[in-house]
Amino acid sequence: MAPPVHVRVKHDDALRFITTLLTRVGVSPTNSAITAQGLVEADLRGVESHGISRLPSYLARVRNGVLNPRAEPTVSQVTPVVALVDGHNGFGFPAAQQAMTSAISMAKTYGIGMVSVKHSNHFGMAAWIVRQAVTAGMMSLVFTNSSPAMPVWGGKSKLLGVSPIACGAPGGHDSRPFILDMAPSVAARGKIYQALRRGEKKIPRDWALDEDGNPTDDPAEALKGVMLPMGGPKGSALAIMMDVFSGVFSGAAFAGDVTGPYDLAREGNVGHFIVAIKPDLFMGIDEFRERMVGTYLST
Repeated sequence: MAPPVHVRVKHDDALRFITTLLTRVGVSPTNSAITAQGLVEADLRGVESHGISRLPSYLARVRNGVLNPRAEPTVSQVTPVVALVDGHNGFGFPAAQQAMTSAISMAKTYGIGMVSVKHSNHFGMAAWIVRQAVTAGMMSLVFTNSSPAMPVWGGKSKLLGVSPIACGAPGGHDSRPFILDMAPSVAARGKIYQALRRGEKKIPRDWALDEDGNPTDDPAEALKGVMLPMGGPKGSALAIMMDVFSGVFSGAAFAGDVTGPYDLAREGNVGHFIVAIKPDLFMGIDEFRERMVGTYLST
């Protein structure tokens, strides 16, 4: 496989290109813009494995009739501080943004808002949803589940996704916020797909096992096998936590039934779990921001 040719484009041009492609396959202009923003933001953040490179797989799922481009997420209010979003098998980006928008709205009134999402799809880089909360002055938790890529600790079969655990909090008045977005595996599976697309022959040997359970540095063999959890049983336990909160709790698929973004045969039923929290519940916002900048964000 010949190495890919890299072309630099302005991010505004990339946004227009993605939006145009998505609207032509039936996605509404609003949802196209939301999805484009999420993908481009990943590339701008340096997370290329969750950026524009994901677009071909999304479009392939649309063409194969397993992702509904015209779907609009709907919100059901469960309690004053809890809501459920149904993504109706549409793009995950609008469903996740609607969930965070609802969580923020509830948190502004009641101090906290919690939203589960079902019948969704891959929503790209979790940090862009966290940033939506931080921009609104909120702390947040963002969980999702994903297709099987990793065994339960001590097992051999794919059962758990390498779902990200993400959270964030506003920083000081003139400092950056705290944003965490990490997979419970040694590396995100998207990095292996990225290596394969680029024609790279090797990946780090501690990322994955081949289908026979042996360590491998071949990206193609790694995708046939399983990802390795970070910290052994600790990473496996975090992946279970993501699946319980995102899939079991919401009514979405979980464990081996979650459909991945590269699967062209089945509809998605990915689950998310999103929380927004006012940072001034226990002290004034100025004191909170001073404590943040004075401790973590001063360097």
